[in-house]
Amino acid sequence: MSELREIDTPLGPARAHVTDGRGSSGTLVLGHGAGGGVESVDLVGVTSEAAGAGWRVVRVEQPWRVAGKRIAAAPPKLDEGWRAVLERLRADDVLSGPLVLGGRSAGARVACRTAAEHGADGVLALAFPLHPPGRPEKSRAAELTAVPVPLVVVQGETDAFGSPEEVAAVLDGQKGASVYAVPGDHSLKKNVAVVAAAAMSWLGELTAS
Repeated sequence: MSELREIDTPLGPARAHVTDGRGSSGTLVLGHGAGGGVESVDLVGVTSEAAGAGWRVVRVEQPWRVAGKRIAAAPPKLDEGWRAVLERLRADDVLSGPLVLGGRSAGARVACRTAAEHGADGVLALAFPLHPPGRPEKSRAAELTAVPVPLVVVQGETDAFGSPEEVAAVLDGQKGASVYAVPGDHSLKKNVAVVAAAAMSWLGELTAS
């Protein structure tokens, strides 16, 4: 069962797309990227599999996207919109059980930056944009290494924003952090089933530990 909730934020209305897997396993909250919305194939694939395994999945549509804008807001604004949505969901008792924050690309960055603030039990990062294509000196590694809870990065083998090997090098020695290399590029469209399976494998390990 899916439900659409409109949530007021200081930046305008956001939308929470709630897919109820009974919440018996926990709640997974996912943010979208800067170039697409909550309909991205990897987000849809993970949502379907996680809900089938008992997770309540919430895909958060940022205010800029709801407003029909083509260019994403700056990172602090993304965090602000995300924060308002999570606060409302918590007040409405939507966030049941273990809480995992995540998303793809820019949404993964938001989840990493806000995991501690929102008391997350884990972070699921799909296609983390470690650096702009061809510019490894502009690294966002600090956002990954600052995550204080179990973290997984599901990264395409040919991702121009950072290969699985580059991500693994950043996370080397970080307790509770792991990387899954999957076929494809930054879009993670090549084999969505493998992406979803990687996410579910990690979620299963997280709840079992």
